[in-house]
Amino acid sequence: MKYFIITGASKGLGEGLALELLREDHHLLCISRSESEQLRKLAAAKNVSLDFFLYDLANTQGIPALVEDIFKKIDSTQTEGIYLVNNAGLVSPVDRAENCPPEEAEKHLRVNLIAPMLLTSSFIKHVRDWHTEKRVLHISSGAAQNPYYGWSCYCTGKAGLDMFGQCVSEEQKEEKYPVKTMSVAPGIIDTGMQTTIRGSSERAFIHRDKFVSLKETGQLVPPAVAGKKLAGILLSENFKDGAITDIRDSY
Repeated sequence: MKYFIITGASKGLGEGLALELLREDHHLLCISRSESEQLRKLAAAKNVSLDFFLYDLANTQGIPALVEDIFKKIDSTQTEGIYLVNNAGLVSPVDRAENCPPEEAEKHLRVNLIAPMLLTSSFIKHVRDWHTEKRVLHISSGAAQNPYYGWSCYCTGKAGLDMFGQCVSEEQKEEKYPVKTMSVAPGIIDTGMQTTIRGSSERAFIHRDKFVSLKETGQLVPPAVAGKKLAGILLSENFKDGAITDIRDSY
């Protein structure tokens, strides 16, 4: 059995990835604030094990207990591979740094950076002695490498997540059964996050018109298409430990 822990799996890119992973001998453990009926129905039709853990990742203090509950569903003696995908994220607040409300900026970094750090840390503790394939995939962004006016929170969180992954990769090299990590920017996906971006004012986000144009000209990637590519990377023999890459350049 291969186990997949996926955050933000009820919609958008997370749901697209989960749909691709609904296969025989896979068990999906999905963390989100709501369930996906589509996933539920397809999992039942394909006889694939699926569990939803309804949780708001802004509540970072409860993450270790959440991971404990998730691992109660996992049989370590029957595990061919175990995978964590840190996909859930926010784009708000979108504005100049001095205009971002402190509570929104703090929540953003809890969801986009602290939560995946704590999930990864707890994941490593649980699987440290498991002699099986162990991988963590961080969903990154081109914003981790390039500063954007109005995206100080988003760029900072994604850059931090990339660096965290590289640090974990370095630490795991001394382990007998290491956990491999990789950060992948999935391109510009047609999700609710894009709706939020297009709804921002040009004064807060001067690149707004570019994203409106991408939608109007059909250049946004459907979540199912990006999910298929991400699943391919996650399960590939060429999963590049410690790497930071863009799906559009490499796959």
